Amino acid sequence: MRTRHVLLAASLSAFAVAVALVGVGRAQVGVPQPPPILIDSLAGRDSFEMYCAPCHGTSGRGDGPVAAALRARPADLTTLARRSGGAYPRERVRDFVIGVGRQPLAHGTTVMPIWGQMFRAFESDARVRERIGNLVEYIESMQLPSTGRDDVGSQLFRTHCAACHGTEGRGNGPMALQLRRVPPDLTQFTRRNGGVFPSERVYRIVDGRDVMSHGDREMPVWGDTFRMVLGAPGSDAIKARIDAIVRYLEGIQERGA
Repeated sequence: MRTRHVLLAASLSAFAVAVALVGVGRAQVGVPQPPPILIDSLAGRDSFEMYCAPCHGTSGRGDGPVAAALRARPADLTTLARRSGGAYPRERVRDFVIGVGRQPLAHGTTVMPIWGQMFRAFESDARVRERIGNLVEYIESMQLPSTGRDDVGSQLFRTHCAACHGTEGRGNGPMALQLRRVPPDLTQFTRRNGGVFPSERVYRIVDGRDVMSHGDREMPVWGDTFRMVLGAPGSDAIKARIDAIVRYLEGIQERGA
């Protein structure tokens, strides 16, 4: 029991150091102020920047200002989906943040606090659930493009696009020869755009509602198709589907000369 208390104290100390570094410059000159433990905002981005960025960095790549002082390099949080077959391990990330099945020593060092215990010491269970839920969602938004078979974008592409564009996106799907125009090679967006993936333009092409020229538009207008399936109230779900397809397309781009 004493060992657990010592470990928790070490985690609290590390957390206090990290928060203090983030809060440098906020205190008035000559007026000592203790670093804040909790922020009022429950937004995932705000929680990440306050509690995670000192170690993991604002981009989540493990390069925060405190990282160099740690005995173990913080994890790169942008590759969680890639390392899980393309599917973001939402429940596993949530459990790890909360501390389910994890003792302080299981992180190699004791420098990463168990946030579930930490937050519950200062706010209600309802706020803790919302704070952690929003934080987990924000980390999901940081994931690098993935082409794993379990990735949502990969699944949607195989279901809705591969028949014409081919499983590798090169325009050689089984339906391609039956079309009046050969489907384009979808792996060339970045190369044709000076090395930058044109995500907004690709989104508009997939959505299709404000694109006047896609040949004779043999390609379905997926924005409307998804609306027929999900219904008008599912606008967020429709956007999430198209965003997933766009991320998948970004992941299959050829970037050579």
